[in-house]
Amino acid sequence: MSKFMDWIDARFPASKMWEDHLSKYYAPKNFNFLYFFGSLALLVLVNQIVTGVWLTMSFTPSAEEAFASVEYIMRDVEYGWILRYLHSTGASAFFIVVYLHMFRGLLYGSYQKPRELVWLFGMLIYLALMAEAFMGYLLPWGQMSYWGAQVIISLFGAIPVIGGDLTQWIRGDYLISGITLNRFFALHVVALPIVILGLVVLHILALHEVGSNNPDGVDIKKKKDENGIPLDGIPFHPYYTVKDIVGVVVFLFVFCAVVFFFPEMGGYFLEKPNFEQANAFKTPEHIAPVWYFTPFYAILRAVPDKLMGVIAMGAAIAVLFVLPWLDRSPVRSMRYKGWISKLFLLVFCIAFVILGVLGVLAPTPGRTLLSQVCTVLYFAYFLLMPFYTRLEKTKPVPERVTG
Repeated sequence: MSKFMDWIDARFPASKMWEDHLSKYYAPKNFNFLYFFGSLALLVLVNQIVTGVWLTMSFTPSAEEAFASVEYIMRDVEYGWILRYLHSTGASAFFIVVYLHMFRGLLYGSYQKPRELVWLFGMLIYLALMAEAFMGYLLPWGQMSYWGAQVIISLFGAIPVIGGDLTQWIRGDYLISGITLNRFFALHVVALPIVILGLVVLHILALHEVGSNNPDGVDIKKKKDENGIPLDGIPFHPYYTVKDIVGVVVFLFVFCAVVFFFPEMGGYFLEKPNFEQANAFKTPEHIAPVWYFTPFYAILRAVPDKLMGVIAMGAAIAVLFVLPWLDRSPVRSMRYKGWISKLFLLVFCIAFVILGVLGVLAPTPGRTLLSQVCTVLYFAYFLLMPFYTRLEKTKPVPERVTG
């Protein structure tokens, strides 16, 4: 075995990669449960790829047969129903895990210097994931898939001058049709997974270059022993690879419970109108995107003008990319920031959840007003950050991690 590994290492840096990213990659010893979600995101990505490949073997990407092929998978393909539920539940699980992963970054300042690129690659993954989910949402060719895509794509028509041509170019037709379905299938199955996998590799490489953050926001590379090993660091393998198994087991219990007992999640994971084939002549009573897009959809609806609504929705995502340069706090972790930062983060999280709920519901004057208030709070968290993070009083950060 040793000779075989020597032969491999002479031609490919297998052992070096193992040491650089696992056995000799030193991570802070005070990771808590919030650090499970990075590895869980990787687990769900593998689930989506594996189940997606198997589903494509029986799926027909055409307007005439797409809906029937999904029914065929559910009823006639051996274990097709579980593959479909693993994939559909996995889509929602992916966003839950990613949102919690992003919250961890906000909580402990994981976007601050020198981890700006780690955050940017993570945000690009999030953007590609949203595109991947949107493309995949059309594929079952149900009523909500069809009309949801119709509404979202039509938003591009609000762009001056090029809007109409851009909308037609995205659809590939004058309305959502089999051409749209076919091109979305190609993007969902081939192009976007390649982009996501590439970004995940870059995200991990950037992280391991600068080192992982921790709940204290302390740089463990500053305190090393005579061998150059961080005093507050432990090898990622076997310590965190074994610890992550605990998170994986708990996650799989919850995930499998959803898959086997309530995969539709009351119409939030699989909407009721999507069990009816797409019909261009029959509009659902209430059109709403799937739940993980609803916070941004609520921001869109909160603005009366269509163009300004589209701009607000785009800005709500774009502002996340500049977050590393908005935070002027001398400390990273929320443990040592002032009460203003803690209050703003709490209000931001509450506003985001409320926007998500409002995006699912049909609009009323009261709900629209609440959406507008929450939209203001959402943007206030970011736009006021350069001021309140600079002015607030912070606690002294310890020299070493506190556990």
